[in-house]
Amino acid sequence: MRHDPTVQVNGPSGVPAPAAADDVPDELGAPLRALTEGRLHDPFGFLGVHAEAAGCRLRVFEPRARSIALLAAGADDSSAQALSPRGRTGLFEWHGDAPPAWPYRLRVTFDDGSTRTWHDPYSFAAQIGEDDLYLFNQGRLTQAWRTLGCLRTAHGPVAGFRFAVWAPNAERVSVIGDWNQWDGRVNPMRARGNSGVWELFMPDLPEDTLYRYEVRNRDSGAVFCRSDPYGQRYEVRPGNASVTPAATTHAWSDQQWLAQRAAANWLEQPISIYEVHAGSWRRHPDGRFYSYRELADALVPYAVDLGYTHIEFLPLTEHPLDESWGYQSVGYFAPTSRFGSADDLKYLIDCCHRAGLGVILDWVPGHFPSDPFALARFDGTALYEHDDPRLGLHPDWGTCVFNFERTEVRSFLLSSASWWLSEFHFDGLRVDAVASMLYLDYSRKEGEWLPNRYGGRENLGAIDFLRELNALVHGEFPGALTFAEESTAWPMVSRPGWLGGLGFSMKWNMGWMHDTLSYFGRDPVHRRYHHHQLTFGQLYAYTENFVLPLSHDEVVHGKRSLLDRMPGDAWQRFAGLRLLLSLQALSPGRKLSFMGNEFGQGREWNSQQELDWWLLALGWHRGIRDLVRDLNRLYRNEPALHQLDFDAAGFEWIDCNDAEQSVLTFVRRARDGRHVVIALNFTPVPRSAYRIGVPSPGDYREILNSDSSLYGGSNLGNAGHVQATGLAWSGQPASLELTLPPLAALVLQPAN
Repeated sequence: MRHDPTVQVNGPSGVPAPAAADDVPDELGAPLRALTEGRLHDPFGFLGVHAEAAGCRLRVFEPRARSIALLAAGADDSSAQALSPRGRTGLFEWHGDAPPAWPYRLRVTFDDGSTRTWHDPYSFAAQIGEDDLYLFNQGRLTQAWRTLGCLRTAHGPVAGFRFAVWAPNAERVSVIGDWNQWDGRVNPMRARGNSGVWELFMPDLPEDTLYRYEVRNRDSGAVFCRSDPYGQRYEVRPGNASVTPAATTHAWSDQQWLAQRAAANWLEQPISIYEVHAGSWRRHPDGRFYSYRELADALVPYAVDLGYTHIEFLPLTEHPLDESWGYQSVGYFAPTSRFGSADDLKYLIDCCHRAGLGVILDWVPGHFPSDPFALARFDGTALYEHDDPRLGLHPDWGTCVFNFERTEVRSFLLSSASWWLSEFHFDGLRVDAVASMLYLDYSRKEGEWLPNRYGGRENLGAIDFLRELNALVHGEFPGALTFAEESTAWPMVSRPGWLGGLGFSMKWNMGWMHDTLSYFGRDPVHRRYHHHQLTFGQLYAYTENFVLPLSHDEVVHGKRSLLDRMPGDAWQRFAGLRLLLSLQALSPGRKLSFMGNEFGQGREWNSQQELDWWLLALGWHRGIRDLVRDLNRLYRNEPALHQLDFDAAGFEWIDCNDAEQSVLTFVRRARDGRHVVIALNFTPVPRSAYRIGVPSPGDYREILNSDSSLYGGSNLGNAGHVQATGLAWSGQPASLELTLPPLAALVLQPAN
């Protein structure tokens, strides 16, 4: 019988009623009454083997047993010794002069005639060390998955799973599953002192066993069924039970990749990220998801062919609702089972690394859903969240906000980050909604939030947590990166904690994204009045290590696809999208683009459908894809376009003031002085004999023209090269005349 996890009950659900008072032997007293009523706090003080004045006594509680027999270690079935039932309580006892040889087994015959033999869970000592419990309570256990959750382990010669969970306000916590008919009275756990941790070794359980924790609150007596916060595997939705994990069989083959990652200077390496929602990149004709392994076969070669350096996955942590895209996670240590097993995900990441692709995980430590089977009010109290809704509830998403001040919550979140980087070899974490973590009044009205201890609006606990997170990632995983989606002017997001920053590797440049998309959405005839939207970003471009994002958030909820946001007729819209993607690739900052942008998806992204791959049969869409391929390769191969992305020395305006003609020209430089010249025309009007200054005279090659017929353009340009003379112009010692194609970008490089 299965629990309905959405129902709160006042006693064990789905089980027989507790024994009547006259069925409980007087000499057993309160412990048995507490056990049968599901209230026993110290099961190891009552069950298992206990010394007495005359020998020892074994107690076993199994309310559905007809009979139980004891099989001492090394004994065969013929030497089984029967346990005596104590009334109709479900308690069975055996008395002997000496303890049975360990590890003894119990052979149980149930009321329905079936039998099962297993080792007694109450014959095993505690496994979790006091040091781990101390570090967990101090917020310094950053590999807590080795301590809590469901772990395959052995106790001497006996294999099984050790369960451990944090529930400090519980009177009793039990492990429940099919093996005990989801009866919370049968397998209560051991309380580990004042740590709030409960532990139980369950021998003989197979992998793929469904389980939950049944938690009885010590104050109210209410009983709750919860999935494992540290569970490494969950049922496929709509089920939400945790599952005992299978032993990993994946053998990593990415050692060379990890060594190169550790040795590389990421500040000067090109990073062009392909942002992917695994559930809708591609689907089978019948609507089924691609599995992790199928994505390895299809997605990896596609991303490599288009020249991306990294794939970033929207959250792959387990989540109950497809429509949340993974941003309402319940399994902070579990890859979603929608697409396969943990080993399948490892295979996908390994394939990426062997192909030269980094992999970034979108990770959500700011909030979690209030689903009653998960983290919310886990033991009947606000445990992972704040109790006060002015701190603990997120008004925009109806979710719970993590209590970053609580040390055990820090252990949980830091361990989750460490888990994905160490166990799955992810190359970085993109942290979602950082602004909502930093500000106590984020999206709240007056009176809906509480100030910090100094009276300010800053979330001091979140600030400390983010600094700890970034120090952990950069200190323990050489070359791994962290990315902040932070939409405010919070200073020094991507500066080290020891300098007063938050310590992220990079920050999404939301200002660039909003200004640029606002500009491109305007009719070109009006763009001259908004020229500053393209130039303003250079005033702050080097205050952070910026990523220029064209993300999933910009192609949903009525915002339309990038192609559909471009004004004008079909030709102008495709030319405008080519120009937008060129501007992103050629401007200072790392790059991120959501799937579908790379071939001009026509409709908004729908997470319930695959991308419109059929569009690639059309020339203009193929042209967008081919341009993206060439832009990525140019960006990766030309140091002037990436080496000094975070350094003002790598950029110089030639002319940023030609608003009347809506033209921008600038120089990008490498550390050794090599340079390329960029010219961008933001109107559909060609410009002939347009003079621009350049750093040196001589022959310049036109190495990219977004108006090329190869990309679906009009093929207007400069026949592949142009000669610069010594005529000074716009503060440069030389100049040249260009034909600027309509709505197009040109990249020029000195021939020598």
